[in-house]
Formats: sequence, C-alpha cells, structure tokens
Amino acid sequence: QEVEDIAMGAAVMASGGGGNPYVGILIAKQCVADNGPIPLLTLDELPDDARVAVSMGLGAPTVLVEKVPAGPEPVYALEALEREVGHTFDALIPSEAGGWNSLHPMLPAAQRHIPLLDADGMGRAFPGIQQDTFTLNGVSTNPFIIADEKGNCTVLTTINNDWTEEIGREITTACGGQVTTLASPMSGEKMKTSVVVGTVDYAQKLGRIIRTATDADNPEQFFLGESGAFRFFKGKITDVLRETRNGFNFGRVTLEGIGEDKGKKAVVEFQNENIYAEVDGEIVATVPDLICLVDSETFVPITTENLKYGKRALVVGLPCDAAWRTPRGLELAGPAWFGLKDVEYRPVEERCAEFSKEESHA
Repeated sequence: QEVEDIAMGAAVMASGGGGNPYVGILIAKQCVADNGPIPLLTLDELPDDARVAVSMGLGAPTVLVEKVPAGPEPVYALEALEREVGHTFDALIPSEAGGWNSLHPMLPAAQRHIPLLDADGMGRAFPGIQQDTFTLNGVSTNPFIIADEKGNCTVLTTINNDWTEEIGREITTACGGQVTTLASPMSGEKMKTSVVVGTVDYAQKLGRIIRTATDADNPEQFFLGESGAFRFFKGKITDVLRETRNGFNFGRVTLEGIGEDKGKKAVVEFQNENIYAEVDGEIVATVPDLICLVDSETFVPITTENLKYGKRALVVGLPCDAAWRTPRGLELAGPAWFGLKDVEYRPVEERCAEFSKEESHA
C-alpha cells in the first residue's frame, strides 16, 4: 500500500510527467517482493560523510508505456558509476517526484540493499536534466551514467549540466527514448543543502488522500481541502495533440467545461510536464508551480501519456518549492525557459485568488 500511495501522490506532484505510476507500482512491488523492504532515511539519519547518488529514468513518458524497463538497467548504471568514482554508495535519492521516477531508485536500492532518502531534487518533475535543485546549488552531474536494457552503458563528463541535458538526450533517443541514469555523486553534507526535503513522505500523504477521498461526504471538497490544491476548472477532454520529439513529449489538451464550468474552455500545454493552464484565454497557472489534471471522480492523477478524449478531469494547481521562486530558480524553470517570453510568473495562490474573485464577479 505504501508503494501505491507514494506512486499516486508523486504522480500528482509530477504535474503530468514523471512517468506512468502503474508501471512504477508493478516494478517497485516486484523489487520489494524479491529483495525485501527498503529502508527510507530522513536527512538527519544520514552522516555528513555518507556517499550519495541520484537515480532516475530519462526519456519521453509515452515511450515508457510500451518500452517497460527490463530490470537490470539500474544496476548496470550503479556498477558503472561505482567503477568511475572508485567507491560504493551509502544511499540513493530520486531526481524528482513522479509516478515512475519517485520509485525508480527502489530498483537499485532493493537489489543492492541501499537505503533511500526522503528527499528529491525538484519537489515536482521537470523535463530537463539540469532543472533541479542540485544544479541550483552547484552540484555537477559528472560523471553521468546512461544505461539501457541491452547492456549499453555510457559515461558522460560534461563542462556543465546544460551540456549533460543536450548530449544525454541524444543518447536517450538513440537508445529508444527511455533509459536509466545515475549521476551527481555527492557527500551527505552537500546533499542536505541541495534537496527538497520530505518528498517521499509528502507523496505518500497525497496518495493516501486520493485513496480515501471517495469515502468522504463531499469527495472533491475533501481532496482539495486535504491536499491544499487550488481548483481552476472541471471539464471533459475534447482534444489532445501529442508528439514525441527529441526525447520529449510535447502537446496540448483542450477541455470543455462541465457542471459549474459549463460553457467555458480550458487549455493545458505540456512538455513532458504541464507548462501552463488557461481558462477562456486567461492564464491561471504556470511553471514552476505544479499544474495537475486529476480524474474528477477518483482524483487519480492523469499523466500526459494517459490523456484521452472524453475523460472528465479537474485542473488544479499546487505551489512549487520556494527554491523555484528565486531569480535563479525562475531563470532555470520559469515560463521564459519554456518559450513563454511574455508571460510573467506569479505564484499559483495569487493567480487563484484573482481568478476566484473574477469568477465571483461574473
């Protein structure tokens, strides 16, 4: 149950990306069944001189639906990183919150009996390798290991994390659009100043809220109240444009309003993750805040590869970690980075308050 809750909650935090939670659940459960429980450590439990590395899946989430990991890739990557740095590791950490990527480190952790840390490098999911709090705090990806299911293994050493993204994405595409990576070796001391704390615990809490919401007298109110999510729209998906290009999923989903939103239209654009949402032409949320589509009855998150015509969904927003609201954070993951040069970032709670005020006046 813990695995399922973590996957569902992390899929909400992933803003539509981060990989299919059902794939992650199946693989993680099998790992635990085969290898036993995986210790989850808080940052206080890890010594400053511990050796830590970041584990993640890389590629277009749509590819993961058909190109499911074979199993040994994370161990290939971990063994390659150990050869490069000349030592083993005391703990692993997820790169981001995602239905697949939050669970991804469980594979090498379970197989090698290494603890996981209750933290990550984003507090959500972003499409770029360099879009993490490790980069914000000067942690290099080097050496960056890429492994596929065939046994191909690449060791990258780049001049900066932007180049890791550029070269790593090309290798990922050549390997079929979905690979396993291990990177950013660092000390426990450096890791503690470079992460979003409590991600796994928070994901499990969100997953538990989703699982129990339908038992409440007012499920939607319960979900919104307990999760702290801001509601922008309820509608039926009427159009989905999606393409896989350069190792990313790009697309746009359109929803026609239902219930109290009947007669309105919402649009959400995505690049692996949802970038911005608008209602009747007005932008109501943008990166780096979290923009999520959840099933309007079960509140199960709808990842971008699972968007389908006729699906009823709520469009909600959640605040990002404070690190992303700094000037450097916005430069690395704000609207302008995604090509929205004329869109000013404003916190989702401010946009929601203004949107609600306009709705009440209307």
